[in-house]
Amino acid sequence: MKDNVAEEHLYLAFSHQYRDSIFPLHTSISLFLLSYCDCKLFKVFLVPTGEDVGDQCVTKNLAGDLDVHLISRCQLPVVVQSCSLPAVVVKDDKFCRAGLSVVLRHIIQKTFEADPSKKDVLALLGFKKTCLKACAEVSQWTRLCEISIPLAVERFLTGSPEHCQAIPPDILLFERKLGEPVRVHNDDKIRRQKLQQQKAGAKTRVPVLGEEATEELKPGEVHEHPPSSLELSVAFSKLLAQEAPDAINREAPHIRRTKTSDLPLLDHVFAEGLYFTVADLVLLPCIHQFLVSSKKQGKNLVNLPLISSWYRRVQEVPGVKKAAGKCNMELLQLPELMSAPKEQLQDSASVLDELEEDNEDSHFIGGPRPTMTKLMENGIEAKFSPHPYPSWTLDWTSLPSAVNPGEGKMSRDRAVRKQQQLNNLVAAVTKLAKPGDLIVDFCSGGGHVGIVLAYMMPSCQVVLIENKELSLIRAKDRSDELGLNNIWFIQANLDYFIGTFNIGVALHACGVATDMVIEHCLRARAAFVISPCCYGFIQNTVKFKYPRSHQFKEILSYKEHMILCRFADQTAVQLPPERRLIGKQCMGLVDLDRAWAAEEHNYSVQIISMEPESCSPKNNMFVGIP
Repeated sequence: MKDNVAEEHLYLAFSHQYRDSIFPLHTSISLFLLSYCDCKLFKVFLVPTGEDVGDQCVTKNLAGDLDVHLISRCQLPVVVQSCSLPAVVVKDDKFCRAGLSVVLRHIIQKTFEADPSKKDVLALLGFKKTCLKACAEVSQWTRLCEISIPLAVERFLTGSPEHCQAIPPDILLFERKLGEPVRVHNDDKIRRQKLQQQKAGAKTRVPVLGEEATEELKPGEVHEHPPSSLELSVAFSKLLAQEAPDAINREAPHIRRTKTSDLPLLDHVFAEGLYFTVADLVLLPCIHQFLVSSKKQGKNLVNLPLISSWYRRVQEVPGVKKAAGKCNMELLQLPELMSAPKEQLQDSASVLDELEEDNEDSHFIGGPRPTMTKLMENGIEAKFSPHPYPSWTLDWTSLPSAVNPGEGKMSRDRAVRKQQQLNNLVAAVTKLAKPGDLIVDFCSGGGHVGIVLAYMMPSCQVVLIENKELSLIRAKDRSDELGLNNIWFIQANLDYFIGTFNIGVALHACGVATDMVIEHCLRARAAFVISPCCYGFIQNTVKFKYPRSHQFKEILSYKEHMILCRFADQTAVQLPPERRLIGKQCMGLVDLDRAWAAEEHNYSVQIISMEPESCSPKNNMFVGIP
């Protein structure tokens, strides 16, 4: 093991201790994963959220066999102080990972790198290693696991008994998702095998988990589960690195000829489907606390038969009970539950319908002309301000190669267009910045904008924020080659950055990400220079509703606004000129709505076309000043 592996520091928030958990639940989840992975690679710090937290025995009782230290927030590395916890940083380094999903995925990857025999740990990342990779603002599933259920359980536990009689809607949503059909990458084959098993009337006993799992089972125990034995065979044979049974590998000819639409659907075994993933380890501490509290209050869990079955099944996974024991989690032994009466299920469904009522139909039919005409009749047309510095350019030939966006696998033409895009953003930021300013490059990718800014403005501090680890690592390698000392790197979803700053910048922030960046800048009262992208991906989310401005809301419905967004993506160079012109007008209208929304917060906002416009089909740029 390399010496510097142990130099990574993991910082976890600590508000209070309740029964067998540390709160916030994100901390209990992180400690539980460390115990499950048997990972000792990180020096773990608890960061009290209040002033009255002393040196407590909590570190011994609930942190398993980990060596845990208490540290105040003001003692955190400066880059970590800008982030919501949990966060991981290499000691004395500028590269921080923040947010529950990012940190958990990093723990899993580091555990496997240190011991490649732990393939079961790497398998927690799921198919193509994408489990909980999408950010919570665009992925309902990540949001449910990472944010909604932990917060719902925390509220449930702190509420007074008379206010927590109802099951939280987010728990009911998890119950509903466990009842949905499973889609996996090879589900056609497995569904044919399930059909063959059904045709044969096979009632195969659910396999006992094998030699490795004997510590998890009572002698001679046979498990009974709602999913068929086939799904369980597939799930647990993967967990135990065993070959699937022969019956799972052969199909009769008439089964192979069956239409896909006639095949039986697959049932959930674990949270994401057939396979045990990090999502199960995130949800287990949360659902456990909810079930313990419900049991103490004498609540009937008849509405949650699938969650109860899932909770029992997760305990059978090798290593789960051992990890729970290390963290002093006394897992419950729940009885089999029958489905609830129809009336109770209807009550639950109505709660869920309220929870999902904003999830409107995303199919929009029709062209943009009626919507554009409607806006014109109300005096609203796309407005573009003259470019304040159209001929400003960096002297790219005099800059080190690591500053140049062409340093990599870009074609020559694309590298020139990227330089032209950067000329526009860097010119705007240069006019706004003053010595000592902190500039944040949101959705930084490989650091094209942030590295140029850090190199050109050594008196300013630059922070790169990006969710994709490999992109940010490439940016850091370029920064190290240049010897930059005024730059930090944060791998996180935007919501986990909570620092103050002076200027926010983003080149081609995709869809809703543009609105997230604007919101961060408004909250910090920071100036912003933003080039939007991927208008077709804009849609209502938990935090953002469209249109954004009062003026547009008074005239357009959500669906009418979405038609503008869809056609704003019609600006590719291969399209006919008339179509591109309509696309450009739609871009201008969508961005005018955003600009007016920002002006409602006492900002002055200009919408400018980049020079030359051929530098990108998405060539709009906002400059906003508080």
